[in-house]
Parts: sequence; structure tokens; C-alpha cells
Amino acid sequence: MATLKIGPIAVSPGLLLAPMEEVTDLPFRSLCRRLGADIVYTEFVNAEGLIRQARRAQQKLEFLEEERPVGIQLYGAAELSMEQAAQIATAQGPDLIDVNCGCWVSDVALRGAGAGLLRDLPRMREVVARVVRSTHLPVTVKTRLGWDARNIRIVEVARMLEDLGVRALTLHCRTRTQGHQGAVDYSWVPRIKAAVSIPVILNGDVVAPQDVQRAFAETGCDGVMIGRGAIQNPWIFRQTHHYLNTSQLLPLPSLAERASLCLEHLRLAVARKGPSAALAGLRRHYAGYFRGLPGAAALRAELGALKEFPQVEERLRVLAAQTDSLLAA
Repeated sequence: MATLKIGPIAVSPGLLLAPMEEVTDLPFRSLCRRLGADIVYTEFVNAEGLIRQARRAQQKLEFLEEERPVGIQLYGAAELSMEQAAQIATAQGPDLIDVNCGCWVSDVALRGAGAGLLRDLPRMREVVARVVRSTHLPVTVKTRLGWDARNIRIVEVARMLEDLGVRALTLHCRTRTQGHQGAVDYSWVPRIKAAVSIPVILNGDVVAPQDVQRAFAETGCDGVMIGRGAIQNPWIFRQTHHYLNTSQLLPLPSLAERASLCLEHLRLAVARKGPSAALAGLRRHYAGYFRGLPGAAALRAELGALKEFPQVEERLRVLAAQTDSLLAA
């Protein structure tokens, strides 16, 4: 398997955890990194909030040494704000800076940031150029095919980004108007690869090790970024490393392993955010931890209904102590 190189960063095979708002916080990144993610990214960091010293934006910059290589992802529509935010993020000492040119949600895209930059390529050029000039770190960009199916200029965008000094491009293989719906179109990846020399990282609908293998084999991509697939299955990175090396699928995690990891996630989140915020954030992960087990839906409902940290902790401790794959009543 080839090595993904982004500036001084070199990883193989190049399995990346996608930046996801309210998902890729420090606890979840730490677990995914340990489970085999080669590079992890922060949640989206609002440039305007960062330069105003908003507490939430500043907290998103924090990471642990064991997470490296780690990237900070910035978003914004104002050139000067993105430049200043990149300087602040650089001072935090990550391994790279990523520019979000792909977020499709209306609150971001319709204000000119994220995928909104695909409707204004001169502004995208200036935003990215300012970020590149403001940091010594490798700068990468994550974007989509285009605003909609009638406006796909991604090959032109890729050439522009390479000319600006961007060190890698991550492509979510849908348009902005698709959001997370409809079919991904991986056919653009080899077209981009033929047009630029920087690494091209594929993203979109990667939910199993076989998806990663097909992505590498059929598109020639340099890396694969996994987003929702990691929420559904945090073990996907470990499973994929094994599959790419052996062509064999690992056994699914046992109930005890699932509960143990969920419990560790909870404790890390409580230490960082406090019990209330930790429990609220973990509810979106219960489905992924227990997916596919008999009685999983009932367990998710049970855990979601528990309001106090000691209650959830004790329930997970009981599950982690079980020696079979059946859910205790």
C-alpha cells in the first residue's frame, strides 16, 4: 500500500478521520487514533469566533500529543479573518491546517463559507491564499464536487489550489445541494489525479473496509477519509488496516469490548466537559457502539433515558463485564 505524504507527514495507508461538528472532539479523536486512524481532525473551528476569543472556538483547538498527526480545520468567508485564525491555530502547534470549503449546511454555506466558497472561486482563491501565507504548516482543503450538478468545476478548483501551495485535497464526492443524500460520484477522483500532483483524498459513503479497498483500487486516491462510517463503527480503522493487509475481515467486537470502549469514551468526555455535556454528546454514539447486537435498539433507548453519569457508568460497567454477546436484562 502506498504512503500518503502531506508535507512532512507520511502515513500508510492513509485512513483519515473526517472533521465533524459535535463529533470529532478530543475524546472521540483520541479513541479513533488509537484504533488506527492515521490522521485526525478537529471539529470545524469558526474563524470569526476564534479571533473574538470565543471560548468554544478556543476549546476546539486543544488536542493531546498522542493524537498526532492532527489537523485543525477552519471555516469562514472573510479573507482577513481566515488569515488571522490560521495564525492563532498555528500557534497551537498542530501538524496541519485544513480549510473547510465543503460544509453544506445552510447556516454555513449560504453565508459564503464552507461549500459557499464554491460559488465564488475568486474568494475561495483569496481565502486559501491568505491561509497558506499565514502559516508554515501544510495547508489542506476539504471540498465538494461543486455547488450543484450544473456547476462542477472541481478539476479547475484542484489546479487552483495546487498553484496556491495547498499540500493535499480532500474531496467529498457529492455536490453541496446533495448534502448527504444521493449517490457519490468517485469518477472525479481519477480526473483530478490526472490534473494535479498533490495527494487527493476520497470522502463520502465509506462505511466498511471493503469500501476503502475499492476506493484505493478503483480511483487511485492517495487516502480515504471516513466520517459517518466512524460514528457508526469506531473500529473501522482497525478493521480496515487488517483487511488491507490480509484480505480478511476481523470478527466483530464483542459486547464487552463495545461497552468497555463506550465507557472509556464517556469517562474521557466527563473529564473534559463535565457530566451533563458528556452524556448529551455521547447519545449520538450509542448506536455505533452497539450496532448489530440483538437488543441494541432497546439498549440505546435505555442508555439515552438515563440522566445521571453514575447510572450510565454502572450500566456500561455491567455490560463490559459480560462474557457473551447477549445483552443482560
